[in-house]
Amino acid sequence: MNLLESFLTALDSLRANKLRSVLTMLGVIIGVAAVIALMSVGNGVSAFITGEIQAIGTNLISVSTDNDVTGGTPALSLNDVRALRDPLWAPAIGEVVGIVQGGQEVIYSGRASRTTVSGVMPAHFTMNNYEIALGDTLTANDMDTAARVAILGWSAASDLFDAEYPVGKNIKINGVSYQVVGVLAEKGGFAGGDDNVFIPLTTAQSRLYPRRTVRGERAVSSILVQAVDERSVDAAVEQMTAILREQHEIVYADDDDFTIFSQTDLLDTFDEITTGLTVFLGAIAGISLLVGGIGIMNIMLVSVTERTREIGIRKAVGALRRDILAQFLIESLLLSLVGGLLGIGLGIVIAAVVDQFLPDFSPVINAGQILLATSFAGIVGLVFGIYPAWRAARLQPIEALRYE
Repeated sequence: MNLLESFLTALDSLRANKLRSVLTMLGVIIGVAAVIALMSVGNGVSAFITGEIQAIGTNLISVSTDNDVTGGTPALSLNDVRALRDPLWAPAIGEVVGIVQGGQEVIYSGRASRTTVSGVMPAHFTMNNYEIALGDTLTANDMDTAARVAILGWSAASDLFDAEYPVGKNIKINGVSYQVVGVLAEKGGFAGGDDNVFIPLTTAQSRLYPRRTVRGERAVSSILVQAVDERSVDAAVEQMTAILREQHEIVYADDDDFTIFSQTDLLDTFDEITTGLTVFLGAIAGISLLVGGIGIMNIMLVSVTERTREIGIRKAVGALRRDILAQFLIESLLLSLVGGLLGIGLGIVIAAVVDQFLPDFSPVINAGQILLATSFAGIVGLVFGIYPAWRAARLQPIEALRYE
């Protein structure tokens, strides 16, 4: 008997027991659908986070105080910002801004909102790709005069002003009035700044965050640096490290009182996390496939028992062991592969449903996932079909014919 005849015989056997075949495939269908759906969600999370970080800019580098070294005392100041801006010592660095921030209660006309109030420099908005929807941005004069002006994130403006036009109105932060000069366009995402309120850095240092470094300088919470391009990030990090060590009179690297973190590092970190998450979700879904494989083995063993006389007759008329083995293996593979194809369709439907309910987050299905799920389904059918097929192939014709 050739493979085609074995395939047709196996197909006839499955057709003769349609309901049992469908119920047997159900475990594989659910398992494959789970693999496709969960891995697409994992890939969607990875793509979403990567897109959010890249929207900010992959050539951004953040510097913050290493509190483990300083014991909680700020280490960074505006003098560090000025030093990092020196093109002679840091040719790989483009723009540099200092930031101070903390939680504050912001009040307008009886409405109060607890949010992050950040003291920033004018270049902060262009570096982070913020757009002004209403009014103007901060100016160098606002910095020089420590002006009491504020720019609101889109959500912060909506919470405080509802439908009222905010530009030109006064809000209170820590009991002091600030004039709203602008509102940022809605950006969304975890780093969008939609809930924040921005004021000039010098104003924030004098009125809200007066902390000083161990050298007595007005402190900044962090420094944001923009490398001249994405290829210059590593060079910029090296130059920043050298400048800050000189500024802080640090001799040994272990004594660094600052931490440098680039967007590339952030991307790598999130990539590791999301890859691990995707593999974990796929492994959980794979357990369903194993359960489906056990179901296939169980039904195939039942099928061997039910068809013992048929096996005996086929052997009596000349069928070889390999013919019987091939027939039952093909039956097992058919159950698994057909279930796998149906599972792929179900997984795609589930991913599409998730996409409809979460329009900002789209599951990502690729050919690798489909190939992996199909291959795994085939392997499950092959592995769990070997024992029943081997058991059928080793039956002795006389004993099989005597079986009732």
